[in-house]
Amino acid sequence: MTEIAVLDYGLGNLRSVVKGLERAGANPTITKDEQKIESADGILLPGVGAFAEGMDKLSPLIPLLKKQTKPVLGICLGMQMLLDESEEFGVHKGLGFIKGRVRCFPKKDGYKIPQMGWNTIHTTKHPLFEGIPDESYVYFVHSYYADTTPDMTLATTEYILKYASAVGNKNIMGTQFHPEKSGDTGLKILENFVRMCE
Repeated sequence: MTEIAVLDYGLGNLRSVVKGLERAGANPTITKDEQKIESADGILLPGVGAFAEGMDKLSPLIPLLKKQTKPVLGICLGMQMLLDESEEFGVHKGLGFIKGRVRCFPKKDGYKIPQMGWNTIHTTKHPLFEGIPDESYVYFVHSYYADTTPDMTLATTEYILKYASAVGNKNIMGTQFHPEKSGDTGLKILENFVRMCE
């Protein structure tokens, strides 16, 4: 069975992610143990909360993450931390796997911040979205979005503006939405990630 290390660095709804991975056919382990992370087939970086706090709590594991060649999937804050930097409560440095900056949604009449609820994704051809119809609905909760380059954009969503709702660079991937809360579509995305780790 495919072993997925779910990084336990103090931020994130780990239980729902673990349940989602189990339903997707993986054997997930919540861990911060470097040996377990090294021996896993893939790594999932969850996260809920503020960017700077996330980077601070993740710092002991950053050297290990930087040398990974296995598939890594970041979700929500976990995805945002993959970028170069964030402007949340000042400018803070990210992991630098994905070009660009995490920015706050601009205010716009008729739109609430954070975006909370279901919205569609426009997908590109990528193994993470195999079998996912374009404009499928997934679940979002966020006030900040990834401003990245087209070559690192795996999916886009429109809310106030058009932004990258999934990003990728080689073995590193991330989704702004929560696959573990996105019904059958989210389960299929997690299944695709697990398959990439085999």
